[in-house]
Amino acid sequence: MARVAFIGLGNMGGGMAANLAKKGHDVRAFDLSPEALAKAEKAGCLAAASAAEALDGAEAVITMLPAGSHVETVYADAVFAAAPVSAILIDCSTIDVATARRVAEAAQAKGFTMVDAPVSGGIAAASAGTLTFMVGGSAEGFERAQPFLADMGKAVIHAGVGGSGQAAKIVNNMLLGVTMVGTCEAFLLAQKLGLDPQKFFDISSVSSGQSWSMTSYAPLAGVGPDTPADHDYQGGFATALMLKDLRLAMEAASGADADTPMGAKAAELYERFNAQGQGGTDFSGIIRMLDERHSGS
Repeated sequence: MARVAFIGLGNMGGGMAANLAKKGHDVRAFDLSPEALAKAEKAGCLAAASAAEALDGAEAVITMLPAGSHVETVYADAVFAAAPVSAILIDCSTIDVATARRVAEAAQAKGFTMVDAPVSGGIAAASAGTLTFMVGGSAEGFERAQPFLADMGKAVIHAGVGGSGQAAKIVNNMLLGVTMVGTCEAFLLAQKLGLDPQKFFDISSVSSGQSWSMTSYAPLAGVGPDTPADHDYQGGFATALMLKDLRLAMEAASGADADTPMGAKAAELYERFNAQGQGGTDFSGIIRMLDERHSGS
């Protein structure tokens, strides 16, 4: 087992750090929130008083931070100065591709090996240790990071060179946002045409309209498996996080000169839903806004 510095103990990072501790790693955790630190300590981590203290002697450094600006600051001000150059650096934050590549290049210039490894699965998967990691970096970096990521997830996939993990994450979630909006529209139209929602699910889930949004995350209560829709759209994947990923996807599309009209429309709709004060609502709850719009209210 290894000494791991874990920086960023929010809803995702807290569960991830706890799983590393459960696997027997010596996890030195740091976060600006005293409450998050206390929770990590109860989960078996050692609470550090500063990022530098967490980084001292680390064999692996894992960060899970809100945005690219935070990642760039933490690595420039703390990680590069305090972590041993022999440590593998793993950033699991979801940030823009350009920043991910810039930080990785800075790490390489200082002699570090670094990968970007954003996650898919949400808070429940972070706590359960069933995340999927999409990893960008060299073959050596992936090989060194893989054992740590495997202790927090069910799948660890090498997406390509540095920044490729971030690219895979935002493109995947753009597709998820698009399919969820389409699934919501389909359920609403089916109802207006007199179809029973469960009957429509039974048909579409085994037909050409099938998608993960339909089969595993149906946006209507009482239809299909248990989802946030069965809990008043609480829990799951917050609208604010979906919107963050869609904004990143649109930024990346603009930079790559890619035409993404469906992604742009999904982003527009989630911007509107978020503006209604629904940032903490599960992203499938957008069906409520679409229902109001279709009914003319």
